[in-house]
Amino acid sequence: MSDFLKVIDNRNSVRSYSDKPLPEDVLRTLVEAGLKAPTAANKQEIHFTVVGKEDPVQAEIQKDLNPDAQNTFYYNAPVTIYLSGDESFKWSAVDAGIAVENIHLAAQALGLGSVILGCMERILNGEKKEEYCKKLAFPEGYGYQVAIAVGYPEATKEPHTFDYEKNVSVI
Repeated sequence: MSDFLKVIDNRNSVRSYSDKPLPEDVLRTLVEAGLKAPTAANKQEIHFTVVGKEDPVQAEIQKDLNPDAQNTFYYNAPVTIYLSGDESFKWSAVDAGIAVENIHLAAQALGLGSVILGCMERILNGEKKEEYCKKLAFPEGYGYQVAIAVGYPEATKEPHTFDYEKNVSVI
């Protein structure tokens, strides 16, 4: 158990990646970590769409999000995994959050970097929602929940600190 707690202690959000591609088996391990996440009522309704940084949909989302930004929203990570969920199921957002955290921690354990992305929500669930749902191969009736960029970190930063006394109440 202590190895797992070290992964949590050392995890951080990486915002700079090398161009080194992720091997297929590593990518599969990451997605399987998300698939193994618990879901409400064991519905297993979260869908994972893996998109490489060269895919035109990445540039289109960037253009709609902020064409003048210095960095891309995915920080030029080689892969972005988009999680969509059944919009008729009230727990899809929670389930996607659990799944994306599994991917984030698995990436850390594998020596990779990742950053959880929510900034595209207004674009992917906005006026071009149907278009993006098709381009990202979301199943019918599914909508964007969250995404995660993953790759080999080019720069690192210290994990964040916290104030237990301020943020925790024990009753």
